[in-house]
Amino acid sequence: MSSSVLLMSMSLDGFIAGPNDVPGNPGGDGFMRLHKWYERADGEFGKPEGPAGVIWDELNATGAVLVGRRTAEQVDYYGGDHHGAPLFVFTQDPAPAAAAKYPAVTFATDIESAMAQAKAAAGDKDVLVHGAYTAQRALEAGVLDELQIDQVPVLFGQGRRLFDVLPDRIELDIVRVIDTPAATHIRYRVRR
Repeated sequence: MSSSVLLMSMSLDGFIAGPNDVPGNPGGDGFMRLHKWYERADGEFGKPEGPAGVIWDELNATGAVLVGRRTAEQVDYYGGDHHGAPLFVFTQDPAPAAAAKYPAVTFATDIESAMAQAKAAAGDKDVLVHGAYTAQRALEAGVLDELQIDQVPVLFGQGRRLFDVLPDRIELDIVRVIDTPAATHIRYRVRR
């Protein structure tokens, strides 16, 4: 059975995006610092060498992606798919005309439906979840199963926080820790 897994790189003080996170500047100022752990020895972005490479493999083995509209629009809907997987966009608004050029992108107005559709499309593979708002709503609705947080040793001080607003305390179990010089990769399971 598939799991829904939030995958986010985050600063030690809880930021997933820097200041000025707006269209035209996705992720805000300094955003790539949070993803430097993806750098290979040759300086290119891709599967990191060493133990963190397992996270890259897991990301690319997911069967569907669930993302919020804001994130989807900032990255032009990942060009219509994310590593070949169908994309499901959680939004309260109708699909914009610009999204029509991507037939593998599906819009859903409630998080439960969005996750159900993504899990059905993923089959026995996991659903990759992106975006702070989407993660918060999925946690609130009880449809997010796991969190893969890549904790980067930097303090942003400002920007967009991952867990700014949650309705209640949510208990987590640590499933795995991969410690590298570039980041500490912690996988949690949401307690039910």
